[in-house]
Amino acid sequence: MSDAVDNSRQKAILDSAFQAFAAYGFRKTSMDDIARGAGMSRPAVYLHYKNKEAIISKLTELYYADKGAAIAAQLATSGSVPEVLRRAILAHTEGIAAILASPHGLELLDTSKSISSEVISQGEAQLASLYAAWLSEGEKAGRLRLLASADETARTITATLKGLKMTGPDAEEYEKRVAQFADLIGAGLEIR
Repeated sequence: MSDAVDNSRQKAILDSAFQAFAAYGFRKTSMDDIARGAGMSRPAVYLHYKNKEAIISKLTELYYADKGAAIAAQLATSGSVPEVLRRAILAHTEGIAAILASPHGLELLDTSKSISSEVISQGEAQLASLYAAWLSEGEKAGRLRLLASADETARTITATLKGLKMTGPDAEEYEKRVAQFADLIGAGLEIR
């Protein structure tokens, strides 16, 4: 079996699982549901993932890899401190509103948190390190002013974004709060 076929099968499984989890919830989704959505037999799915927990862990790992790449790309763009930070924060939170809007979005986030806590901890640390490096470079270049260390400011950014996921009453309010936070933190860091 070639890597390309293996990767396309894994992608089909992960895409199917995500759709099923969003539609039916983690608990009510069966491996049969995932296999059917991926166009495979259940035994074929088990060749790649031993259970739903392994699938949710992989989805969480891929989420952080994608977010890390998106944030890094935005932090490397030019513009004012508020503009660059806003783009990075919006890249960081892109797609979350769709999860929150799904019938089982909060269950999916809670399940991911309980099953993949180590992956989440490492992922959040990676995202914070991206912000911290950008903040440190900006401070050294005289582009921005920090009231705490770059690491502490970065952890505050990522913790706030994580908290906004759980406190917004709906997807629209979540997006509004994220945009407001991005504008506030960007304005607060900019040297005028």
